[in-house]
Amino acid sequence: MEILMSFWWIIPLVLAVVLYKFVLRFLFGTVIVPEDKIGLVTKKFVLFGENKNLPDGRIIATKGEAGFQAKTLAPGMYFGMWVWQYDVTMEDFTVIPEGKIGLLLAKDGSEIPTGNILAQRVECDNYQDAEKFLINGGQRGRQTAYITAGSYRINTMLFQVSVTDMVRIQESMVGIVTTLDGQPIEAGQIAGKLVEGHNNFQDFDAFIRNGGNRGLQPQVILAGSYNLNPWAVQIEEIPMTEIPIGYVGVVISYIGQEGNDLTGSDFKHGNIVEKGFKGVWMEPLGPGKYPINKYIMKVELVPTTNLVLNWAAARSEAHNLDKNLSTITVRSKDGFPFNLDVAQIIHVPTNEAPKVIARFGNMVNLFSQVLEPTIGIYFLNSAQV
Repeated sequence: MEILMSFWWIIPLVLAVVLYKFVLRFLFGTVIVPEDKIGLVTKKFVLFGENKNLPDGRIIATKGEAGFQAKTLAPGMYFGMWVWQYDVTMEDFTVIPEGKIGLLLAKDGSEIPTGNILAQRVECDNYQDAEKFLINGGQRGRQTAYITAGSYRINTMLFQVSVTDMVRIQESMVGIVTTLDGQPIEAGQIAGKLVEGHNNFQDFDAFIRNGGNRGLQPQVILAGSYNLNPWAVQIEEIPMTEIPIGYVGVVISYIGQEGNDLTGSDFKHGNIVEKGFKGVWMEPLGPGKYPINKYIMKVELVPTTNLVLNWAAARSEAHNLDKNLSTITVRSKDGFPFNLDVAQIIHVPTNEAPKVIARFGNMVNLFSQVLEPTIGIYFLNSAQV
């Protein structure tokens, strides 16, 4: 018993070692933040001479007011954090996995300007410096910027983080882009104007600064992985436009400025314009795959090889353009009916393909409106002579 009594001091020493953080916290106002945590600070009240009240409409303190503090505690040791004045909550780092991005919603800050739906980026060390975010004019609400894969010291009293997938466009596919913020589309246009410098819409703040429009975009994105904010950009993935060998693609553009007619005074069936203008483009596309935005352009295929058209009920060529043609029934001059199976070879030169589309709209109309009635009438008249 005497031996045990002589070592009584071991018990409080062990307790002090085990509970040293609590001892330091309660007796000396010391806070130790572990390496994998950050400290979120709430100030319970202010002392004499300090800023007492937050400005109207604000919930995060930047000047020592009572309430949630913008400044967080990085891993380390801090003094003067008395338990009767400060409450410190340990929070895990915000981790964004590979192949994901983090979207941020700010609970405090300036108002978003009228007409915009997203808050513009401000310098704040990837949202790790909440104090700088608020001082630099950060706006309340959904942010245009995002954080990529990694670990971040985010003040979750100010920012709410949502994790979402990167956008992946597969091979031989194309991404049609619709933006949700920006300037209104110009009158008379169905898509926004082409702007540069936004890295395939991954830097949406640059898109806004450069005068980008909200709505359908003329630019598409190709196969690959992209950091796109779904609050700012929506993507529709469609197959690329394929033009087979033996065909050309005549482009009909629904956007752009009105171009000068390049066909001359002899062609009176529609305007054909240079590439980039609204209308039928003079230069057709050769065989291959093209990233065409189907909402602002249409590509009509025109065969450039010799085509055999059969006016015969039991025969049709592989191009299938003569599927509606049938045997021609004529009468001789003596009044006897008989059937004629007719074959006709036609050829559309490459440089004439835009004129065919400008005049008839597509190849099917060329056959139904011109070739079929013309050849039918010719044989009817010839047989009755």
